[in-house]
Amino acid sequence: MRRPAGRRPGVLIALLLLAAGAFLWALAAGDLPVTLGDALAALAGDGEGTAAAVVRELRLPRAVSAFVCGGLLATAGALMQVLLRNPLADPYILGISGGAAVGALGAISLGAAVFWVDAAAFAGALSAMLLVFGLAHGDGSWTQTRLLLTGVIVASGCGAAVSMMLALATDTRVLSMLFWLMGDASGAARPWPALAVLALGLAAVLPFARDLNVLARGEVNARALGVNVTRLRVALYVLASLLTASAVTLVGSVGFVGLIVPHLVRLAIGNDQRVLLPAAALAGGTLLLAADTAARTVMAPQQLPVGVLTALIGVPVFLFLLARHPR
Repeated sequence: MRRPAGRRPGVLIALLLLAAGAFLWALAAGDLPVTLGDALAALAGDGEGTAAAVVRELRLPRAVSAFVCGGLLATAGALMQVLLRNPLADPYILGISGGAAVGALGAISLGAAVFWVDAAAFAGALSAMLLVFGLAHGDGSWTQTRLLLTGVIVASGCGAAVSMMLALATDTRVLSMLFWLMGDASGAARPWPALAVLALGLAAVLPFARDLNVLARGEVNARALGVNVTRLRVALYVLASLLTASAVTLVGSVGFVGLIVPHLVRLAIGNDQRVLLPAAALAGGTLLLAADTAARTVMAPQQLPVGVLTALIGVPVFLFLLARHPR
């Protein structure tokens, strides 16, 4: 899918402006109204008082967490769609989210602190990644179908384990488990490691954007043009898994961002991975940041899980894409 190259800078600039607007909205909106001037002063370190403390200590970490999580999921989704050459591929299709859910819910059921819940989620995601990779490469072969089927089976097993833990959990733990499963950014206070993962991930994959463009056109073409397909696939799988593990550890399971955003960006600027990957990170971060701000303000003081809003947005958008592009 080609798009005029001249429109790409305009799309990237528009995404940057949307991201800045979403950040300002996230910092200003809430039970305690904060003007844009006060929010900017708090960011600059000049603000004082309750409003500045709320912006710096509560709203800024949550806003960065939501943005980073959306960027991680959108980037991982774009990589998965190239890896599997499947338009329905998303970051959760290979069981990474299921493994993280098993780890996180196990820690929550034991009453662990937030740090240990995050650590258990990350460990569970990495365990699922290694399990899928080991089973898919059991005899040294590698195909998209084998990897996909292995991931689906592992995800199903993790889903069964999650259902069992929910059934056995006490009433005081079930609500926390459900919020984690639906995505909840309210407890995400340490987004900086995940931000570093996103930046390093983009820096690592962009030099290979040409190889990704060739691989997207088929394995035969890629091998004919000198691309080491096996090594590239392994690198894509590991990188996409790490991005997904970081996102799920930070906010929990948030659906549709990694599936919908790469398609929308692809419609706007084409399938050139050199532009698609950073644009998807910006668009995914902006979408999840806006959804999280709406989730905590639409029914204030009650907060909705952000994953509910992304699903409500993603379902009609995906149906629209199917209707517009029936092939």
